[in-house]
Amino acid sequence: MTTSSDSTRWFKSSYSNNGGNCVEVRGDLAITLGVVPVRDSKTPGGPVLNVTSGAFATFVAGVKAGAHGTV
Repeated sequence: MTTSSDSTRWFKSSYSNNGGNCVEVRGDLAITLGVVPVRDSKTPGGPVLNVTSGAFATFVAGVKAGAHGTV
């Protein structure tokens, strides 16, 4: 886990309702490093979880398929 405050490449879903329970991701490192960094949007300078590109793709596919229910 690392920390980062670079806000230029972080993305938060347009489905976020600013309720404070959001995560941000950086997709620009998926091809070059094979990871998708994920962080808490409330703490941009806090810890960053680096998820492998494959694991993140599987997670997104599961969300789209409704495999994780609603939050």
